[in-house]
Amino acid sequence: MIKVLLADDHSIVRAGLRRIVEESGDMVVVAEASNGREAIQLVQKNCPDVAVIDISMPVLDGLEVTGHLLSAYPDLPVIILTMHEEDQYVVRAIEAGAMGYITKRSAPEQLVTAIRQVRDGIRYLTPEAGNALARCVARGSHAKSILDSISMRELQVLRRLAIGHTNREIANDYRISIKTVDTYRFRLLKKLNLRNNAELSRFAIQNRLIEP
Repeated sequence: MIKVLLADDHSIVRAGLRRIVEESGDMVVVAEASNGREAIQLVQKNCPDVAVIDISMPVLDGLEVTGHLLSAYPDLPVIILTMHEEDQYVVRAIEAGAMGYITKRSAPEQLVTAIRQVRDGIRYLTPEAGNALARCVARGSHAKSILDSISMRELQVLRRLAIGHTNREIANDYRISIKTVDTYRFRLLKKLNLRNNAELSRFAIQNRLIEP
């Protein structure tokens, strides 16, 4: 049996993932985590064969968790599971060391296939993720170098600001203070040489962080 760890901060999502995994017949969920730090602790305790990690979690996000896990357990395959289909998220996941990337829109059998494949040492990307990665390579280094200056949390805040969410909404969703969101916004404007949220939105659209 392939031992799987699931990490997602929504219990209803974890329940659905558990059902998909355990109905496969050759997998078992050995642990479930609701935040990034808990995921790291449960990997140490349960020694899973594969970790399925949501990219947007409180405390530590999925890419931070991936970095911590691969530093301590370099042979542990990590699959990033996310609602984000934008190109830059795929690139960040691969750069962090993830062996798989699928979205929450993916069919259940894709998750099962991904787990089996990464367990055998073979990278798994959905066709959409593969296309996104190819687009980023084709665009060249300029846009990538700009985005490389942005942390994962800043990228998440940028995306939320760009689609019109308020600082309070962002703070509530990521369980951080409004002051912290203000700090992220200030850093983004400075790093990207932008002046306001409207320019942040244009930047996000131009770099395929959100849909126009």
